[in-house]
Amino acid sequence: MKRRALLALAPTATLAQPAGFPDRAISLVSPFLAGGSTDIVARIVAERVGPRLGPNARVIVENRAGAGGSLGSEWVKNRAPDGYTWLLASASSHGTNPAALPAHTPYDPVADFSPIAILGDAPMVLAVPFNSPFRTARDLWAYARANPGKLSWGTSGAGGIGHLTGEFMRVLAGGFDTEFIPYRGGSAVLEALAKAEVDYAVEVLASSAPALRENISRGLAVTTPRRHHLFPDIPTMQELGLEGFDISTWNLIVGPRGMEPGLVRHINTQINAVLVDPVASQRLITAGLDPIPGGSTPESTAAYIRAEVAKFRDIVARAGLRLGR
Repeated sequence: MKRRALLALAPTATLAQPAGFPDRAISLVSPFLAGGSTDIVARIVAERVGPRLGPNARVIVENRAGAGGSLGSEWVKNRAPDGYTWLLASASSHGTNPAALPAHTPYDPVADFSPIAILGDAPMVLAVPFNSPFRTARDLWAYARANPGKLSWGTSGAGGIGHLTGEFMRVLAGGFDTEFIPYRGGSAVLEALAKAEVDYAVEVLASSAPALRENISRGLAVTTPRRHHLFPDIPTMQELGLEGFDISTWNLIVGPRGMEPGLVRHINTQINAVLVDPVASQRLITAGLDPIPGGSTPESTAAYIRAEVAKFRDIVARAGLRLGR
């Protein structure tokens, strides 16, 4: 995430409360199952932003899971643009799905929504079973190039953030041939990795953290340009020679298309305030999301979505993927 640019665009003043808003509960739709990382982030934000909107304001999390976040996103797209329905969008729902699965994504990630605010981002990690013979990412890549088709790898679903990250790595590391195995979720991927059913995996760093700490698996590289504070000993893909490798998973808030700009800015201001609250910020970090420093604006949120979709579309094209056509 281009954090410095977003910081420069952050709001500098608090807007007045829109008259009469809110006068009933606000629904924050989490387009994934309850208990997952996106759902946890949604509940933290809902709990902390509600009181900032008014003394009796309530933000209630509503889970509408399915199709990598697309079902919940489509539902929000079709709601009234009155400020009472928000979506906790993700890198899957508003990044990789439109890029890799356009025929199965029934919305435009920018044009069909009112971008409100960016919450934060987090790295992906390339990991191997702890007893793997591959001690470094370069060792893994060299073997894969010399032994086409002999290695297998897994991640959550086809066309998701982990899949596209792994394909981007494959292209930049020499175009090797490996067997891709999609799993139903991150927990299934981590279990397969622990059992050495796959040779490597690409998953969200926060979800992988317990297995990494307990020496069940070993992290070989993170996907962001800087090392992560949770695991400072794991190098970045760029450090290992994959120039331009910059992929993260992220969450942001959008509403249905056509929300009144003043209302959007008011909600944006309150969400930005949550992100700098020490208690909320630490809870988000614990949940695996690094809050964006300085906040964002609706305009920078829209620009970020456009840039991410363009990046993932480029990866799809460079990797030659044909998914859901």
